[in-house]
Amino acid sequence: MPPRPPYIGRPLPDLRSERSLRGQGAYVADIELPDALHVAFLRSPVAFGTIVDLDLSSALDVACVLAAHGGKDVSGLGKLSVNPVIEMLTSPSYPILAQQVVQAVGQPVAAVLGTSADSALDGCEAIRLAVDESGPPPAPDAVARQAWSNGDTKDAFANADIVVECQLQHPRLAPSPMEPRGIAVRYEPATDGVTIWHSTQTPHRTRKELAAILEIAPERITVIADCVGGAFGMKASLYPEEIFTVWAALEHKRSTRWVATRSEDFLSATQGRGVTSYGRLALSKDGQFLGLEARTDAPVGRWLPNSGLVTAWNAARILPGGYVVPSLEVETQATAQNLAPTGIYRGAGRPEANCLMERLVDKAAKASGIDPLEIRKRNLTPAHSLPSKTATGNVLDSGDYANALNLLRQHAGYDEALRIRDERRQRGALAGVGIAFYLEPSGNGWESAEVSWQSDGTIIVASGSSSQGHGRETAFAQIAADTLQVDFDAVTVRCGDTAHCPEGIGALASRSTPIGGSAVLRACNDLRAQIEAGADLPVTARCQYENDGQAWGYGCYMVSLEIDHETGEITLDRVTCVDDAGRIINPAQVHGQIRGGFAQGLGEALLEQVIYDEDGQLVTGSFMDYAMPRAVDLPPLDIHTAQTPSPLNALGAKGVGEAGTIGAPPAILNAVLDALAPLGIEDMDMPLTPSKLWQAITSAEQETAR
Repeated sequence: MPPRPPYIGRPLPDLRSERSLRGQGAYVADIELPDALHVAFLRSPVAFGTIVDLDLSSALDVACVLAAHGGKDVSGLGKLSVNPVIEMLTSPSYPILAQQVVQAVGQPVAAVLGTSADSALDGCEAIRLAVDESGPPPAPDAVARQAWSNGDTKDAFANADIVVECQLQHPRLAPSPMEPRGIAVRYEPATDGVTIWHSTQTPHRTRKELAAILEIAPERITVIADCVGGAFGMKASLYPEEIFTVWAALEHKRSTRWVATRSEDFLSATQGRGVTSYGRLALSKDGQFLGLEARTDAPVGRWLPNSGLVTAWNAARILPGGYVVPSLEVETQATAQNLAPTGIYRGAGRPEANCLMERLVDKAAKASGIDPLEIRKRNLTPAHSLPSKTATGNVLDSGDYANALNLLRQHAGYDEALRIRDERRQRGALAGVGIAFYLEPSGNGWESAEVSWQSDGTIIVASGSSSQGHGRETAFAQIAADTLQVDFDAVTVRCGDTAHCPEGIGALASRSTPIGGSAVLRACNDLRAQIEAGADLPVTARCQYENDGQAWGYGCYMVSLEIDHETGEITLDRVTCVDDAGRIINPAQVHGQIRGGFAQGLGEALLEQVIYDEDGQLVTGSFMDYAMPRAVDLPPLDIHTAQTPSPLNALGAKGVGEAGTIGAPPAILNAVLDALAPLGIEDMDMPLTPSKLWQAITSAEQETAR
């Protein structure tokens, strides 16, 4: 038999796609729980105040209501752990239900359990709640802070020929996965335990945190995350509503279920972005970067999710991106506000850092008269210097950053795009071209895998990672099939079940393929060695793999666009993406991740924004008010990939899941400001809505006419 072609590198279709397309997936709301109690929450109508009356008795008079609970019933529960990636100044509280005070609109104050969802809601309506709003709400305060420095920054700015500066205010974003939050809990009388179906990115984390917060043995908890309809970081943590639902099952010894409405997700799920950043870049007249000063402030709510500080950390520590800047001073802080909690959202600080740096670089190009692509090439870390340690403690692993710009120039027709732009401008059009370079660090740490070669010749791969529609099962099956030299169809991949999969971290920070895939690879290598040494089937190999450091994907995007004078509407003429994701397992999945990420990056740049009024009331509480990208809003993407393997994980893979959200916003922003440059407009904050652009254009033209 001739050797079969390798599966790695082939765009194989997603193993779960047929099941999903046929509606055969079982999401949290689909789980059958006979005789389950439905949970509904009474939520705070104000952003801050003292609870002066909470009368639950009327809820118990509602037909089919079994119980109603307030804060005192769950006051003894533990706290959610927080990853202290930057120095914590205080430890915020984590109320499951409000304790004496309310701290945000939408915060759960009381919970009702009914035999139907409608009866539980009716019970909430019957509760009498009075909140004293007379006292002033607490001012925003810092809960964590970190700073990094390198070289003599004061001297760099004192001796610079050119200094440019930039301030950016990122909009708050609602992650908005197709499936809202949800949890279904089956009470197990035999063990006084629970089996939980949870719409989560981190089933093992759910189990661990629940055990700690409820103070019960982890063995009493099984968590399953089978079908998850999107997550984007919003489902990386445990929410108070989910903890209460599990507590209620154990308290009442009945199965329970809570599925959020879309309005509840707008009100109380974690939001993303919202970062304010300021930076100054010093450079010589020939375009060499000399020094960088930057400050970032990331909003958080009054309670922190597990990864609540990651955005503030990434928004600073990724600076100065892939560029060589000899002197640097960067500081960041996370600031608590009486609004919905903020957490990680696809990119989690990476887009914020990249937008600041890429705006500074574009400003440097304009001030020095050097072409934007050329000034980037002059200052990017050269390939021969990699791996390279940055001033913020990162190790950039591998790649050829300047060559990515060469590929962009070639594939995007950069020089021709500039010529066409100039021709359009001569005809009076507001035409612009924008480029942006980006880095995407994948996660760090460990992941696990267990691979079994069955007596019938089939292979079962159990991963500690999880999937929310990524096609993780397909990629892991490709790795196993090639490593074990078996047919792809002989491999079954399991993940997202704490009872049948080894402990793992989960799907976060573009880490699952580089780290989780490396765990599968190592386990398969061990298994193959056992077979070759003569072991009889069935045989199992296990691996807990830890990478040697983060893998850094990178790339660059170019956007050509035109803005309508009369309406402010943007037309994206052409978008070109060049991405290096290290060793590519499945090209179709890589392209899908780039397209999906770009869609969300475009949403931030042009459409999306969560808005609160001065009283902390949510103004954008539905899709009638919160603008999401539609298919018609998205241009065709011209996608090109390179493969520079990472030396820091066994597979050589790098993350690509957040590439589009990191590269798209600054490329679009740079293109828009390039188009508006003839009018003297130098800065704007996203989202760049038609009304905002029209107002800026009209104001600039009126100013010119004076």
